[in-house]
Amino acid sequence: MSSLSATLNLLRPSLAPPPPSLRFCDVRNSASSYCTSRRLALFHLGSALPQSQLLGAKASELLRGERNTLEAAPVANLAQAGTAMTKENALEWVKNDKRRMLHVVYRVGDLDKTIKFYTECLGMKLLRRRDIPEEQYSNAFLGYGPEESNFVVELTYNYGVDKYTIGTGFGHFGIDVEDVSKSVELIKAKGGKVTREPGPAKGGSTIIASVEDPDGYTFELLERGPSPEPLCQVMLRVGDLDRAINFYKKAFGMELLRKRDYPEYKYTYALMGYGPEDKNPVLELTYNYGITDYDKGNGYAQIAIGTDDVYKSAEAIKLYGGKIVLEPGPLPGINTKITACLDPDGWKSVFVDNVDFMKELE
Repeated sequence: MSSLSATLNLLRPSLAPPPPSLRFCDVRNSASSYCTSRRLALFHLGSALPQSQLLGAKASELLRGERNTLEAAPVANLAQAGTAMTKENALEWVKNDKRRMLHVVYRVGDLDKTIKFYTECLGMKLLRRRDIPEEQYSNAFLGYGPEESNFVVELTYNYGVDKYTIGTGFGHFGIDVEDVSKSVELIKAKGGKVTREPGPAKGGSTIIASVEDPDGYTFELLERGPSPEPLCQVMLRVGDLDRAINFYKKAFGMELLRKRDYPEYKYTYALMGYGPEDKNPVLELTYNYGITDYDKGNGYAQIAIGTDDVYKSAEAIKLYGGKIVLEPGPLPGINTKITACLDPDGWKSVFVDNVDFMKELE
């Protein structure tokens, strides 16, 4: 299977850590066997090593977020979406599209060490793992339930790369737990790093704590009851919250579940998702007063989202201010239809055809 990924093009010197004032906390209230089937190449877009024979010189420009876009395959053409969309019918179509957050992709420097931390300290299950020596990378999928129904993480290890910069834009991943204090004690006993001891969230009453994984990604533990989606959120910082909310509502079809302003702490946040936050993963968008741009580092990659039609999804994204960085169409060799885009802040997402996704998991 061909990968559309490239990480080495993204590598650059580490940048300064986030200022202390930037918000890192939230205020919200059976393991599968190893799978040998082909895996969606979209899940490596921007996460694994370059495939020069497929992408050529254009790869570095795509993955640096620069001006050029790529075609998924020669047959990829928006004309396949039928009559050109207007904003009005795009809104209606997006609203009725069958979408859910599939997984989040990011890069790690030691796959075995990270898997050990996630399974022993965070209670995740290793759903699948594979090594692709011809592409110079390995990856693993972990979560709290099967990929067919649950939001999971994809960890990518690129041969010879043992460190990434996380930047100031990525915030944290959220995990629902029944007892934050017990979870923290377990993590400490296993040698994990606790960066915020259990206690009420700023401006709220939910008990939270923060821990770091071996690569420095922050996980926020939220004390809530049992949840069908324990991996409950991804927090990203944005420079214009109203603009981001409008984009994710109209282009992505997400609901605004909550928006709160905390002038005493100089930030505002919004929760966006495809259903109630106690049953679905959410995207938390945070705006820190006066900060309009963030360093995105080279560790965090993207969120993957299911859709019934990648062509229409791409048109809607264009209509509402997103940038298509991979034109919709079937991937070479496996015919799984995808499209990739950047939001107004430059955060990347990938949309994958729902039927094709289920076939790939068989």
